[in-house]
Amino acid sequence: MLDMQSLIASLTQMASITIRDLDDAVKAKLRIRAATHGRSMEDEARDILRTALARTSPAPKNLAAAIQRRFGEVGGVEIELEPREAVREPPALASSK
Repeated sequence: MLDMQSLIASLTQMASITIRDLDDAVKAKLRIRAATHGRSMEDEARDILRTALARTSPAPKNLAAAIQRRFGEVGGVEIELEPREAVREPPALASSK
């Protein structure tokens, strides 16, 4: 029976976080928002995080296409490419003994 209790306890545990260096203005806004919703600041912060993380924004599947969509209206730039030369032979390195 003890194993079942341990299993249930491990499944119901919640993680904790500490937020350091929180601006006083942000804390005050959180306190006011929590009071407006009739809950604690901790519960309000949980709700804000839950809501923010529930929204998903799809990542672009093709970075080049995303850049083209964003800046396509601006137009492109024509760049003259320098002619390529043949690849040179690598230098012979003296072997160290």
